[in-house]
Parts: sequence; structure tokens; C-alpha cells
Amino acid sequence: MQKNELIRIRKRLKKTQKDLAAILGISLRTVRSYEQGDRGIPTHIERQLYFILSKVNTQHASAKMCWDIKKCSEEQRQSCPAWEFSCGTLCWFINGTICQCSPQENWQDKMAICRNCEVLSSILDAPATAD
Repeated sequence: MQKNELIRIRKRLKKTQKDLAAILGISLRTVRSYEQGDRGIPTHIERQLYFILSKVNTQHASAKMCWDIKKCSEEQRQSCPAWEFSCGTLCWFINGTICQCSPQENWQDKMAICRNCEVLSSILDAPATAD
């Protein structure tokens, strides 16, 4: 995740840096350093932000399942944790999914695929609808 994406997500959630720090359980100084680009944004922070977006985006709840979008075979479905746990709209959150026919070895490789997928882009591109 790049600093501009973090800023964009924070603004979509209508949160100050202080608010976001409290939600993420980190210091205000840390949020500022992420947004200024002084520190890289760790995987666990990226995952939390995407998860929060998925929960405030009401359209995401009715989104198509990843296995339908990707047209996975029955064999692929049976070996994929997203299918096993009925998490077809949270596949990007689960390691070990078999996008592009094999599980990715780390979060960065997985997200390189997920950022170009309709499932995650439906979360990132839709307006947040938090009350």
C-alpha cells in the first residue's frame, strides 16, 4: 500500500489522522509518518484498512463471489480456503487462496493479483457508506 492510498481511504472513511490511529491501535505519529512516506505501511495495517472498507461498503455485501467471477472449476473451489470458509467477497483477506491457479507465497504477491481483481476493486472503488 502506498501513502496516497492510505490517505484516500482515511478520507473516504471521514476520519482524522487521530481517529484512524485510535481505530488501528497505533500512535498519531505513526499515522503521520505513513502519510508522509517516512515509514512503509505494514501488511497488518493494510489488511485492517481493507477490511474496514469492506464492512462500511454496503454494496460489497451483495457482491458476486470470487469463484463466480473467476469461473473456478469445482476442483479449484474444493482446494481454496475462500470457498471452504464461504468468504467469496473476502478472498483478498485470506492467505492461501488459489487465484491464478496457485496460492501466493506472501501478502505482497497476493495483493499484486488482488489489486487487479474485481472483488477487491469493488471495495476500493466504491464510496464508503459509514454512518
